[in-house]
Amino acid sequence: MPHKSYTEVIDWLFTQFPSYQNIGAAAYKPDILNTEKLCRLFSNPQNQLKCIHIAGTNGKGSTSSLLASILKESGETVGLFTSPHIIDFRERIRINGEKISEQSVVEFCTTIQDSQLDFDPSFFEISFVMALNYFKRMNCSICVIETGLGGRLDATNIVQPIASVITNISLEHTQYLGNTISEIAFEKAGIIKENSATIIGETTPETKKVFESVAHSKRNVSLYWSENEEKHETYSLPFIADYQKINFRTVLCTIQVIREKGITISRGDIEKGIKNLTKNTGFFGRLQQVGVNPLTLLDVSHNYDGIKKTLESVKKINRGKLHLIYGTSADKNYKEIIGLFPANSKVNLCSFSNSRSLNTEQLIALSTHFEVEPKIFSSVKTALSEVQSIANKEDTILVFGSFFLVSDFF
Repeated sequence: MPHKSYTEVIDWLFTQFPSYQNIGAAAYKPDILNTEKLCRLFSNPQNQLKCIHIAGTNGKGSTSSLLASILKESGETVGLFTSPHIIDFRERIRINGEKISEQSVVEFCTTIQDSQLDFDPSFFEISFVMALNYFKRMNCSICVIETGLGGRLDATNIVQPIASVITNISLEHTQYLGNTISEIAFEKAGIIKENSATIIGETTPETKKVFESVAHSKRNVSLYWSENEEKHETYSLPFIADYQKINFRTVLCTIQVIREKGITISRGDIEKGIKNLTKNTGFFGRLQQVGVNPLTLLDVSHNYDGIKKTLESVKKINRGKLHLIYGTSADKNYKEIIGLFPANSKVNLCSFSNSRSLNTEQLIALSTHFEVEPKIFSSVKTALSEVQSIANKEDTILVFGSFFLVSDFF
């Protein structure tokens, strides 16, 4: 077969097997059967890997990256699987911060193409099994796996982890996961496995009851409640957002648990993991400062609860007028989200290049819900350029609402 380029393979991957990132609901497949079939094609790499499995409504990306960075500094060879990517597909699959090679992506996809499968795996299923196969080939000593959507029926739920982590629960993806907090908690709790430890980051009485029920229905499950743990050692954190302190508390609780599994992590490893977070994982876009005078921040929060926490954090540091540049996918509950915007903020709405974006016509319709009509832009770069030109030096600019919006910034 003629040699394929990386670009050709990625085009095939996105076209032949559409991704949730690009088309939303049509790409979602709520079961793990295809993942099991793909794994068998590659000699079941999931059975030869030591994993930490992370689910939750918000914070799972930050928690995954923090853990991976700290584990790398402790001397482990760390595979990290996250989603979505911002710029390059290879961001999803890293070892000690280094993205999977283009050649490895080409070889894996070529194998899929040559196998004449009798089923149609999704983009996410192929991506995840690619990660598992790559982590096995590169002899990763531990892998940090972030779920895609939900937990119980997520493609990643094929792994048998040494520890599972559930960060928090709020209403999201209700068309797939359920219409109540309890129903969504049950789906997320699907990553709780027999003979394993599970760390819970945040609870409500409603979600705690679900987690306890699921854990009690399985053998030899140990539950750890991060919010109830005794006070942890203090560390200097580089985060603007208060919610990152909660994610870090979950990370510290997880570290305590996996130490009991024989993984050695020192205070120095934790400090270095924090310091080298971006280098070790590619982490960015979580209230990331990209400019001063005016203070300019990027954030990938995109659902109601995540945006609420982001705006609460920004309120504490805002020095002057707050300028919001907001873009969203059409399948989000954006009419509820805009109700979170501070009344005295200057709102700017913009679309982004991904096909799931609200288009100009939809943005115009949304603008009627504001007392002061917002400006509408066709791109985030145009919006930011104009806002920066009119903002005072003491003002704050927040660009937020979607991973795709942040992707267009770069």
